[in-house]
Amino acid sequence: MRYGIVALICGCVTFNYLDRALLGIALPDLQREFSLHAAWSGLLLSAFSWTYFLAQLPAGALLDRFAVKTIYVFSILGWSVVTVLHGLAAGFRSLMGLRLALGLAEAPCFPANNKIVSMWCPRSERARAVSLYTAAEYVGLGFLSPILYWGLHVLGWRALFVVNGLIGIGYGLLFAHRYHDPQAHPHLGDAEERLIRRGGGLTTSPLSAGFRFATVGGLLRHRQVLGVCLGQFAVHSTLTFFLTWFPAYLVTARHIDWIRAGFMASLPYVAGFAGILLAGWWSDRLLARGRSISVARKAPVITGLAVASVIVAANFVQSSTFIVAILAIAFFAQGMSGSSWSVISEIAPPAQLGLVGGLFNACGNLAGIVTPAAIGLIVQATGSFAGALYFVGGVALLGAGAWIFVVGPLERVDRADPVSA
Repeated sequence: MRYGIVALICGCVTFNYLDRALLGIALPDLQREFSLHAAWSGLLLSAFSWTYFLAQLPAGALLDRFAVKTIYVFSILGWSVVTVLHGLAAGFRSLMGLRLALGLAEAPCFPANNKIVSMWCPRSERARAVSLYTAAEYVGLGFLSPILYWGLHVLGWRALFVVNGLIGIGYGLLFAHRYHDPQAHPHLGDAEERLIRRGGGLTTSPLSAGFRFATVGGLLRHRQVLGVCLGQFAVHSTLTFFLTWFPAYLVTARHIDWIRAGFMASLPYVAGFAGILLAGWWSDRLLARGRSISVARKAPVITGLAVASVIVAANFVQSSTFIVAILAIAFFAQGMSGSSWSVISEIAPPAQLGLVGGLFNACGNLAGIVTPAAIGLIVQATGSFAGALYFVGGVALLGAGAWIFVVGPLERVDRADPVSA
């Protein structure tokens, strides 16, 4: 049953990331139709993350207060309807409003995934479970990019949003029918429930009595929480580049035509897919071989961030093949760093799993605000993507430093007894 639950949330993540990333694919057409310059395009690409960031703490608190299924179903249906409405946009202002609405609707997704995995999976399997649903981020763009670019060419950008949104609505109804918490699942056997519980699964995760901003301050006084939040900003910065500016980079900066872009743009996403799966296997393997939880969970993230900085090497080659190869290596490494979600269930108080997940995701998605806008300004000011790649690579190295020097040992924190960072 737990494998079926992980598969179900993998589907949620696939649609979640596909819907938010469609704007990057459609951007060159939108720039022509609505006369958008690079700075405005950067604002449009970052708008999703403004509300996504602001909604993380409320979404996490709601997940601690109410049933995860209720919040998740409303979220899936909400973001799918907003995606459909993208196809009716009349210009920059309406697109901005829809991107802001999409950020609000998608906010509960990853804190909910983290809570579901914490409830359904024993500790020995969590890194692989996290890697599977994180790998789903890359499925749509990694394996469907040629189809998406073909659909864009044949049907236009409006149909791209409408079709994806309608499919998402159907999946939301399926999720409402199939998902149950462990204690309420009609087909969960006693043997599997004991295996989950003995392995550290929170089959009866407590609900929080309420939310106070003082709780957030108490959590951030712990070096573990502060460090992983800083590190997640770096993890998400590289990811954000690939979800927003990367298609435009291939077409406008490297002059790769649409047909070739469809196939070549998919390769880094496929590499990211492989990277996160490797990270999950490596992390659980280290744990099974007796390494500490700190080493097992942190090693893939630090390695991934350090190697992701190779993205700057794309500034020094001209061949399209070498460019895509370098970016694929960088995104493979970025995928490895995406296993960072596996640490939340190790450090968060059980009654604040949603809140800590929301705080972690909020800090990561500051990159979704900063990175697209910063790249837009850099491109606008310099007429080149070279500075943008230096920016992304530098942030990745800083993130690796945060995981090494700030996070420290992974221990479950008590917000009532904060530890100095």
